[in-house]
Amino acid sequence: MKVKNTVIALLVMGLIGSTQALANDRDERRGGDRRGPPPEAIEACEGKEEGESVTFETRRGDTIEATCQTIEEQFAAVPNDHPRR
Repeated sequence: MKVKNTVIALLVMGLIGSTQALANDRDERRGGDRRGPPPEAIEACEGKEEGESVTFETRRGDTIEATCQTIEEQFAAVPNDHPRR
């Protein structure tokens, strides 16, 4: 019985590890930790002033019209159609 429980525990731990690895892989494809603005939005506002209009291209190739703003201590381009929180 002890061997059976050990085998079950190892299988569960393997499943959890596999699930975490898949989640990490997915996050890496999305650009890692997705908190905060993407690098393209930060770069678009380099040398700009608060409230200045800019455009930038996303990783997908979309062109975004945005306004430079400071949100949570980060100065970056915020898309004009971004919902206010």
